[in-house]
Amino acid sequence: MKFAVVIGWFIASGLSGAYPGDDEVIGSIQFHRVRTRESLIEIARDYDIGFNEIAAANPRLDAFVPPNGAKVVIPTAFILPSVIAPGIIVVNLSEMRLYYKITADGEGRALFTAPIGTAIEGRSTPLGIFSVTQKQLNPHWYPPRSVRKERPELPPSVPPGPDNPLGTHAMRLSSPRIMIHGTNRPFGVGRRVSHGCIRLYPEDIVRLYGLVPLGTEVMVVREPVKVGLSDKHVYAEVHADPDVKFDYASLARQLLWERGLADKVDPSKLETVLRKRNGIPTEVTREEVVTGPDERTSYLR
Repeated sequence: MKFAVVIGWFIASGLSGAYPGDDEVIGSIQFHRVRTRESLIEIARDYDIGFNEIAAANPRLDAFVPPNGAKVVIPTAFILPSVIAPGIIVVNLSEMRLYYKITADGEGRALFTAPIGTAIEGRSTPLGIFSVTQKQLNPHWYPPRSVRKERPELPPSVPPGPDNPLGTHAMRLSSPRIMIHGTNRPFGVGRRVSHGCIRLYPEDIVRLYGLVPLGTEVMVVREPVKVGLSDKHVYAEVHADPDVKFDYASLARQLLWERGLADKVDPSKLETVLRKRNGIPTEVTREEVVTGPDERTSYLR
């Protein structure tokens, strides 16, 4: 992967998608020049982001045939979900991304994050708190009744291999409706394509599978608006969630008020973020809030 921030014991394993520390705003924005015959789908996977993320960050580019040499914004910066906690997997359906704050001796050591594919309209991945009840290498896929009704040609069981939509690794949850698994169709990551399950890139599910013990709690939430602090600067991140109607402005104001940050925000900056809904953490701090000759300019500004 082109983008990887690693610390300590992650360096030896070459684990990408892992971030150090306890910052609320992690990563940084990158840029990429389109090469011959590259699509945004391929570029997204190279940087471990979903199709939805790269498309939202580059609304003027043709996703399938971008101009050769075009500059692509790579949104590899994230505000952590409000419910993030050590040892818990958080799945944010609004941004189609999974977070896992890894623990070491009971303390948060680093955070793993990866893009996901979620359920198609009408078969929403359920919200709630679940747990990992089973881990399977090279799982068999048993098409549920709803899928076989749509595709009656499917056999009762699909063995491991290139035709298995679960990929090489799967984790069953306490809800029979959902699993976290790999995929044989990586282009579906960052899209609403499943019948309720949560799918990851093949390389990401291998990494997550190795980190997560049985019994791990999984929280499935919808957070289309996130706010966070980084070096005294306030950031907001907004994702367009077509599955549910939200009052994005009210959500943002509520989150800022609850965090005691409302009086630190420039309303015009916040309005721009709410209008774009491009999923990029953007500074919304009022200029007079941060003062002093030694004040550092944020890398996300």
